[in-house]
Amino acid sequence: MTEINWGIIGCGDVAEIKSGPAFQKVPHSNLIAVMRRNKEKAKDFAKRHHVPQWTSNADDILNNVDINAVYIATPPSSHLIYALQALEAGKHVYLEKPMALNATEAQQISNALEKSTGKLTMAHYRRKLPAFLKVKELLDANSIGDIIHVDLQILQSKKELFVADSQDNWRIQPEISGGGYFYDLAPHHVDLMLHFFGPIEKVLGLTKSTNTNANVEELVNGIISFKNGIQFRGIWNFNAAEENEKDECIIFGTNGRIEFSFFGSEVIVKNDKEEQTFSFTNPKHVQEPMIQAVVNYFLGKGENPCTAEDGLLVMHTIEILSGKKV
Repeated sequence: MTEINWGIIGCGDVAEIKSGPAFQKVPHSNLIAVMRRNKEKAKDFAKRHHVPQWTSNADDILNNVDINAVYIATPPSSHLIYALQALEAGKHVYLEKPMALNATEAQQISNALEKSTGKLTMAHYRRKLPAFLKVKELLDANSIGDIIHVDLQILQSKKELFVADSQDNWRIQPEISGGGYFYDLAPHHVDLMLHFFGPIEKVLGLTKSTNTNANVEELVNGIISFKNGIQFRGIWNFNAAEENEKDECIIFGTNGRIEFSFFGSEVIVKNDKEEQTFSFTNPKHVQEPMIQAVVNYFLGKGENPCTAEDGLLVMHTIEILSGKKV
C-alpha cells in the first residue's frame, strides 16, 4: 500500500473545515468519496470540495474496493455499526470522538479490531496541535519540576450551548450523543490528560443533570488519580453566567506552573526563574497534523498517534465522571 484512499461517512459540519479538506492536502492521501444521508448535501459537499464520488448510502463507501480507509464522522450512535463494518471489510478507520455511544460499544470496536487486518486511530487531534505539543515538551523537559496536580475549569453559558434546544441538536440527545455537551467536549480534555500523565489509578465523579433531561449533564465535578501520583480535578459547567465563562487548565509542579486553554493559542510557563508566553497559530484545517500522522501509521511509516485502547479508556473515564458507570 503506497496511497491511502479515503471515504468519509458523515460529511457534516466537522468535515467541512476541521478535517475534510486535509485528506486532500496530506501527501499520499486521496479523498475519493463522501457519504451523507441527505443526497443534496452530500452532492454539494463533493462539488465544493472537488471529491469525485458522493452517495447517501454508507454501503457504497464500505463496499468500494478503491477505498482502503474510512473516516467515520457521524454522531456517536452510529460509530459502532460503521466501525464494525469497515473493520470487517479490512479497511483502516479514523474514528471521531467519543469512540462510541458508551464504553460497552467501544469495547466491541476494540474486539473487532483485533480480528481485522485494518488499523484504527481515534480522532483526538489536539494531541498534534502546536500548543499541546509544546505542553508535552515542557512536561517532558521537567520545566516546572515534578508534577503535583492539575486544575481544569470549563465554564460555558447556557446561552452559548443550549440555544439550539431542539430535535435538531443531537449533542443534547443522549440516545445519539451518549450524554450532553460533556460527552462532546470532555473527551478532548480527558484524552490530553491521559496523553500527558499516563495510566489512571482511580476516577470519581459527581454530577447535576439538567432540568429537562436526567441523562444530560449540566454540571460535572471530577477527580482523577494517576498511577504516578499526579492528582487531577476538573469542573465542567454548562449553565454558567456569561461573565463567568472560562476555559482554563493549570498544571502545578514543584517549581512552577503551566497554563493553557483548549480553544486558545497561548501556553504560559511560570517557574522559579522566569515567566514565558508561547503563542501559536493553528492550521486552517485543525485535524491536518493528526491526519498526516494517521496516514503515516496506515502506510506503516509511523506509530499510531491515538490507539483504540486510548479511545476506550477515555470512554470508561467519562462514563465514571458523568455518573453513568460506577
